[in-house]
Amino acid sequence: MWREMKTRELAATAAVLLALAVPAAAQDDGMPQGKRPTVSRDAPPSSNATVNLINLLVKQGTLSEEQAAVLVKQADDEAYVARQATRDAAAKAEGAEKKATSAADATSPPGTKRVTYVPEIVKKQLREEIRAEVMDRAHKENWASPGKYPEWAQRIRFYGDVRTRYEGVHYPAGNYNLFENFNAINTGNPFLEDNTNAFNQFFYPTYNASQDRNRFRFRARLGADVDLFDGFTAGLRISTGDNNSPVSTNQTFGGNGGNFSKYALWLDRAFIKYQPMQDLVASVGRFDNPFWSPTDLVWYRDLGFDGFAIQAKQEIAEGFTPFFAGGAFPVFNTDLNAGLNTADLAGPVKLASRDRWLFGAQGGFGARIDPDTTLTLAVAYYDFANLRGKLSSPCVVYTASDVCDTDLLRPLFAQKGNTYMRLRNVPVVLPTLAFPSGSLDYQYYGLASDFRPVVASAQLDLAQFNPVHVILDAEYVWNTAFDRSAVAAVAVFPNNFAGTTDGSPSPYNGGNQGWLARMTVGNKEIKHLWDWNAHVGYKYLESDAMVDAFVDSDFGLGGTNLKGYFIGGNVGLGENIWGSVRWMSANNIAGLPYKVDIVQLDLNARF
Repeated sequence: MWREMKTRELAATAAVLLALAVPAAAQDDGMPQGKRPTVSRDAPPSSNATVNLINLLVKQGTLSEEQAAVLVKQADDEAYVARQATRDAAAKAEGAEKKATSAADATSPPGTKRVTYVPEIVKKQLREEIRAEVMDRAHKENWASPGKYPEWAQRIRFYGDVRTRYEGVHYPAGNYNLFENFNAINTGNPFLEDNTNAFNQFFYPTYNASQDRNRFRFRARLGADVDLFDGFTAGLRISTGDNNSPVSTNQTFGGNGGNFSKYALWLDRAFIKYQPMQDLVASVGRFDNPFWSPTDLVWYRDLGFDGFAIQAKQEIAEGFTPFFAGGAFPVFNTDLNAGLNTADLAGPVKLASRDRWLFGAQGGFGARIDPDTTLTLAVAYYDFANLRGKLSSPCVVYTASDVCDTDLLRPLFAQKGNTYMRLRNVPVVLPTLAFPSGSLDYQYYGLASDFRPVVASAQLDLAQFNPVHVILDAEYVWNTAFDRSAVAAVAVFPNNFAGTTDGSPSPYNGGNQGWLARMTVGNKEIKHLWDWNAHVGYKYLESDAMVDAFVDSDFGLGGTNLKGYFIGGNVGLGENIWGSVRWMSANNIAGLPYKVDIVQLDLNARF
């Protein structure tokens, strides 16, 4: 508006200046054009001062009438030219004003009102009000401060990591090559056993134990934690993975069909936390392991827990802090429409609930013995409810699609190592016209033992050479629910039997204990260039010390019933970028010979 008013004022001023610039002789004398004043000695006075002066000179004899006539004509012509110049200047000034007004209209938004004049006090008041309004909005949204996010964005914290890996799997000579893959059976069609053939176990789906493998893998995770209000926090994380296994988030290059096909993402974390004070946290949803576990003997280090958990700690003396964690976690929930429809029933029957739960509690303490020595100890008790398999009621099976009433007890995410039992009680039914083959022993398999492990954990951190630490980790597990004689009575041969390949009788030699010891030297965390650490350790985990679905997926290619050494190290290659190398050598504890050596080379990035 100011620019528009200024343009109009300049245009008007130009018109006035052009009019004033015209000499007096050039002003319009009010006479009609074409009628010029005559020059004579007796001419009356004229309104034109120039003509009057010429007439006076003629009367005095200074000029002749001929000369006077020439001068009058010249003056008249100059006045005419001056009048035309004045008219043209006024027209140009008016045109300039119109153009300025049109330009202002073109640049003004629809509905703009122009004010010819605004008092200075009003202008000042408008400026202050607009500035206050804009600055208030800028401070609220933080765009007035360079590099500062809006308030809502500051409550979101993104994080993630990417890992690429080469993995070499090497099987020494002498391995038994017919290890039953019960997970393949339980997640697919039941296995048809032949009760008349003692060697039918050779036709089970089996694990590879003889052919070396090489594979390249990667893991990518992206998460966000959001601060809500009054101690509430929400979190989400997505991750890669070959499948929805609870333990591994690795994706094999060339997997899922190969040919550069795209890979799946899984919802790995989804939770709400409430932290009313610094040392008390309640969580619900799918979250990180709430129990302190310095090793991966019992729990895979990245395992997510579904359910509810509470964690608390309190320093009761200088350097001495007890802590507690506990929770309830659904392991399996019965489908709403789970049922069976076998040939000997009148119609479909819905199955009773087979929900499985994990209940856990842990207590411990952290103690600073001196400024450079820290000791942490903890003991935990876990109860897996409704996890052990049970033999079904008599169940006549004619086809692979028939269902028995304990089928829901089969584990669906097993690795290997636990002892298994048959779930179906299939009576012998002679062939009929409708079913010429008679009853068929299609089997699913469940865990032969209950699981109520007690876990003791310890860590000693020696920082006398800070930033280099010497860290000693140890963990022990004992499955208190294991009953050797009961398990041996139902176990499927040769699973965890010290048997021979000819099927001759042999004792069951599974177990219920495990332990791990490890020493790490170097930086506690790898964050910067040339940070480093190295570790060495030994692991011993018997067949039924822990549910094999939830333990480490790397050592021995995952599962229980394994023992052996491992060694590795890490080195920082830049800020939050590091390389890793690890070698693991695992052997079976019980059962037939099995050994595998694994080499892993990793490149890691964290943000």
